[in-house]
This record gives sequence, C-alpha cells and structure tokens, in this order.
Amino acid sequence: MARRFGGKYSPGGPVGGDTRTVATRHRVHPVGARVNLLFALPFVFAVKAFFLDPAGLALNLGVFALLMLAAWLTREGVLAQHAYENREVARKPAIPRKLFGSALTGVALALAASGGGIVAAVLLGGIGAALHFGAFGADPMRDKTIDGVDDFQTDRAARAVAEAEAHLAQMLRSIRDSGERKLVARVEDFGQNVRALFRAIEDDPRRLSAARRYLGVYLQGARDATDKFTEFYARTRDQDARRNYEALLDDLESRIALRRETLLNDDRQAMEIEIDVLRERLAREGVRPEPAPR
Repeated sequence: MARRFGGKYSPGGPVGGDTRTVATRHRVHPVGARVNLLFALPFVFAVKAFFLDPAGLALNLGVFALLMLAAWLTREGVLAQHAYENREVARKPAIPRKLFGSALTGVALALAASGGGIVAAVLLGGIGAALHFGAFGADPMRDKTIDGVDDFQTDRAARAVAEAEAHLAQMLRSIRDSGERKLVARVEDFGQNVRALFRAIEDDPRRLSAARRYLGVYLQGARDATDKFTEFYARTRDQDARRNYEALLDDLESRIALRRETLLNDDRQAMEIEIDVLRERLAREGVRPEPAPR
C-alpha cells in the first residue's frame, strides 16, 4: 500500500513543529549504489547467453547465477556489518558473507574467461575477487563485548528483543487490516520509537532486567489491544474507539521513552560515581588529577 507523505506542514502532520516521529522514517539505508550495481551487472551475461550455442548458454547462465548469489551475499554482509557497527555489544556474523561474495565473484569471472585459457581465467578471477574485497572489505571477525557482560546475558537480551519485535510485527499486520493509512503510519512510528529501547538493551544487555516488563507485558498488551481494536473498528468505524486506541499508543510510547531515559541516566550516574571514587583514591595516594576541560 502506498504511503502518504507526512510532515510538519502536511495535512494531519504533527502540531507545533514536533517532528520526533516523522524524523524516524527518514534514514539512510546501509545498502548503497555499489551493492545495487552488483545486481545489475550479471544481466550482461544473461542477455549474452541467448545469442550463443548451448554450451555458451549454459556457461553464461552459470556465471549469471554465481554473480547474483555473490551480490545477494554481499548485500546481506553489508547489512550485517551495519548492524554490528551500530551496537556496543554484538556477535560476529556466523557466516562471512562478504568474503564468500568476493570468492564467488572471482569464481564467476574465472568461469566467464575460461574460454581464453587457464591463465586468463585465473587472472580475471583473481582481479575480480580482489576488486570486490577492496570495495566492500572483510566481515567483522570478533565479537564486541563490554566488561561484565557474558554470552548468556547477550543471548538472553537478544531473545527478549526478538520477542518484542514479533509483537510489533503482529501489531503492524493487524492494523493494516483496518485500511487506514494514518493508523498504519502511527503504528509504524510507535514501532520506530519503541525500538530505541531495544537498541539501548542491545548496547548493554545488563539493562534487560529493568526493562523486561516493557518488552514483554506492555508490548504484548499493545499487540492484543491492536488485534481487538482492528476487529472492532472494521465492523463499526467507531471514532471514539480510534481515539482511545491512539491515546493508548501515546501513553505506552511515553512510558517506554521514559524507561529508556531512566536507563541511560542510571548509566551516567554510575559512571559519575566511579569517577568520584577514583578521584578520592588518587587524592589519598597523593596524586592530584588534572581538572576536567570546560
């Protein structure tokens, strides 16, 4: 379904210049033109294949398939690296997709040049693999961790976030049945703003205990309320019910945002306490710390 543009000066846009939820919709996608070009180039071999004999047809279609697989692996690798780099705590990708993409690109180009002999095939394949690696680099090879967080805590937080994402996905599926674009957009904005709490937990899994109710009970309640509202609204088009539902989203959104701010503030206070303790210890040892820059 097409989405209507919304902004500060659009009909139904936020009042008073509040662009908080609108801004969350416009993000630069990590997959850029370089990756998209990888999906276009293989079609050169696909088109060429149908002007050759059966052996040439099979060869060029094989090259096309390998290059498309390499492009897909590269795209998934770029997305995985983007997610990895934007988290304080992250596991390395289970499969080095970009490296596999480089290798498949080399194999495909070597196969395409096989008619010119083994030297030409190896040379072109090596150049293609090297250029691919130079353009996209390697996959992350190490887990990112912070002190005091073990694998059990990281996995526990990942499972909780995955369950919360499932609740949001079900809410979006349900509200789309209403046929109301503004309601769909509101639920999408709700999901984007709630995900800020998810990111805070992924950055430090120790925060999960303080936020588990919000990821579980609150979002499950929002999911159930969305299912019931959509079913009721489809029959009655009751505007009071719609206003009550939107008020529920506003209330949940503000509570979850407050919880996220509380978690971040607690971290800041803990850091300040550690700094104060360190300063006192240095003072006892006769070491005078340099004043902090203003």
